[in-house]
Amino acid sequence: MTHALTGMTRGERALLGAATAFSLASVICHFAAAPGIVNFVICAIALGTLAWLVGFSTEVIGTRFGPGATGVLQSTLGNAPEFFVVIFALSSGQIIVAQTAIFGSIFSNALLVLGLAIVFGSRASSDGVMRFERRLPNDTATLLLMSVFIITMLGLSANAGDRASHHQLAISVIGAVCLLGVYGTWLNSYLRHDVATSPLAKDLPHPEVTHVSIRTAFVLLGVAGVGAAVISDWFVQSINPAIAVAHVPKIFVGLVIVAIAGNAVENLVGVRLAAKQKNDLAISVIKNSIAQIAVFLYPVLVLVSLLFATHLTFAVSPLLIGGLALTAISVWQVTGNGEATEFEGWALISLYIILAVVFLFE
Repeated sequence: MTHALTGMTRGERALLGAATAFSLASVICHFAAAPGIVNFVICAIALGTLAWLVGFSTEVIGTRFGPGATGVLQSTLGNAPEFFVVIFALSSGQIIVAQTAIFGSIFSNALLVLGLAIVFGSRASSDGVMRFERRLPNDTATLLLMSVFIITMLGLSANAGDRASHHQLAISVIGAVCLLGVYGTWLNSYLRHDVATSPLAKDLPHPEVTHVSIRTAFVLLGVAGVGAAVISDWFVQSINPAIAVAHVPKIFVGLVIVAIAGNAVENLVGVRLAAKQKNDLAISVIKNSIAQIAVFLYPVLVLVSLLFATHLTFAVSPLLIGGLALTAISVWQVTGNGEATEFEGWALISLYIILAVVFLFE
């Protein structure tokens, strides 16, 4: 394995070492019964580094596919840490952490990570404009609006206290099945028209970026997945003790800290691709993650939650409804025409900061 990793850059080897070190540190902290805040910080960093390892491995594996397939692959496997966090949160009855982790991942990827990618992508362009295929941004907006629709309808029903508000779980289950059906139909169509078959194949990763073999990448991916599953459980267990010490709202922890640790770090690969002017691949990685969380991961978790005493539904607070709706509109406005400039990237980043501050004082 050591020989197989010699092709990695110095920075990648450093990040791999960090993932190993913090994973071992989280094991020690857990079994040594370290203070909750220490466990929380170490586990959060470990999850972030493992998320990077998942992203790196899938990027290597994805060199055999086009931008569309690579983006889908990376978002599917890259969402594993977040999936485990939500599952363990539900199993321990922490519905707020579960809900906010999902929404936080959408916000962080759609505003923070996408904004950073646009900033770096536009700076790398000779004319200051980042250009990319229009289809995926517009498709993502449609999928996000579907999620907004069911969430808003349940929110209005809950506030009105009508008869439908007493059947939130049943409505959520039916809605989840509908969202999964639409996502499956879209995914089939999207992959069939992968831009790898078009002249835009110049944006595909080149062989020289594949620093390790496909076999090694699968091994790293498996190790990172197992590690993320175990550490996610310890991470969720440490949330309440950490909040008691730091006096930070639980909703902020889920929306910002958990989301970044479990998802956004992995998707920073999109920022790196944008800086290399691989714009379509960068947008594919980020946008696929946004769409998949909203209309695949969230619905799947709604259905899986039926196995637990605590059920996940699409009924959330008005602030989360408003944040998701405005995020969908903002992302479509900035990327719907197939190009973006640096100031638009900074606008998305600023929206994320505003959103985080609002929930910090909730």
